[in-house]
Amino acid sequence: MGSFFAELARQASANARREVEAYTREIPEFGFLDTNSRARAETLEYALWLRRRTVELSPDNSELSDADLGYIAAIGELRAAAGMPLDARQRVLRLHTSLMLREINEATEAQRGVGVDELMRMMNWFAPQGERGIRAYSQGFVTALRHRLPYVEQAALLARSLLNGDPISAELASALGMELPERWAVTVIRVPDRPVGDRDLESEIEALVKTHHAPITWCPGSGSRSGELIALIPLHPPTPQASPGPSTAETVQPHPVPELAPDLLPDLVSDLVRDFAQALGRPCAAGTATSPLSEVADSLDLARRISRAAPLRRASARLRPHTVSDVFVELAVADAPFVDDWLHAVGRSLQPGPDLLVTLDAYYRHDMHRGATAAALNVHPRTLDYRLRRVRELTGIDPGSTRGVRIFSSVVTRRLSEAWH
Repeated sequence: MGSFFAELARQASANARREVEAYTREIPEFGFLDTNSRARAETLEYALWLRRRTVELSPDNSELSDADLGYIAAIGELRAAAGMPLDARQRVLRLHTSLMLREINEATEAQRGVGVDELMRMMNWFAPQGERGIRAYSQGFVTALRHRLPYVEQAALLARSLLNGDPISAELASALGMELPERWAVTVIRVPDRPVGDRDLESEIEALVKTHHAPITWCPGSGSRSGELIALIPLHPPTPQASPGPSTAETVQPHPVPELAPDLLPDLVSDLVRDFAQALGRPCAAGTATSPLSEVADSLDLARRISRAAPLRRASARLRPHTVSDVFVELAVADAPFVDDWLHAVGRSLQPGPDLLVTLDAYYRHDMHRGATAAALNVHPRTLDYRLRRVRELTGIDPGSTRGVRIFSSVVTRRLSEAWH
């Protein structure tokens, strides 16, 4: 054994103690080690064992054995069973890796004559075997979670781990029997404050997870009974269709972009939104953004902004999540207070009229078709005409003109989103 590896072996006990002290000092979930001598001894024993195995295996680039990986997995399972959350597990792994790299650097400094080959042997061993060890630890961790947590809570953990880019998401998905495809639709359903008498949503969310078999989590809002349902819906690529003849540049059609063609979103996205809205029994607003798995956190931010700009709607056969193309004007208005104030003033000018905002909402949702709009409002077409004239009288803007559509459609959406409350 070279001088570098001998130095690591000599410092193993001191380095193991330093790791346990760092856990106690920097990770609140390990605070119990100050009062639980048995747990502290077990943690120290594991830290020392890991360093000794590193020194034994790395000189010859030998792999961790199945027994080694089993021991590492047992430690992960033990810590998860004790109640350690996922974010604490990530902090433990980061701290452990940082300390091990520091120890390698200290051994190199202590043995200034160390050959480059010894250091390279260590680093060539450290990365792949460290990855195997982390995977075993995560597998053990997930094993305990599967036994300790209900299915719906496991799905919520998977949603959060995907959004945080936590590698354990692969293990969680496997335990839940879920796939992790390349593309996802991140959907946020905004639920405003509900009356105190309304039931909790635990059973509805559980039914949603089991029906749609997707990572779903509930995030409480600032209101006592408000919040957001966040669902990550996997988007599997369509099965290629056999072409009747050779493809050419003229015959190949471009792939539709969901953000630009929201009606082309998979039915399962709209189905989930409708199912939740029906179970909720109150108006809600849904926003969706699609992205690769590596960018779901950015998609969450966009879907959340869309849901806050979208109008609140009750469950219906027409209900679907909004995308950027539905509310791009309102997203821009939200970032321009002086424009928003002006639109708000236009909205207030409609208050003297009878149900004018409701009328305009139905008018634009039915593409300004008089018959369909009147039927939706359950009024005579002449009554609809009267209300549209009333809008023009109060504002000086014809709701059927291009200018009117641009202005009033934004006024309606901002009002129905409760942005002005």
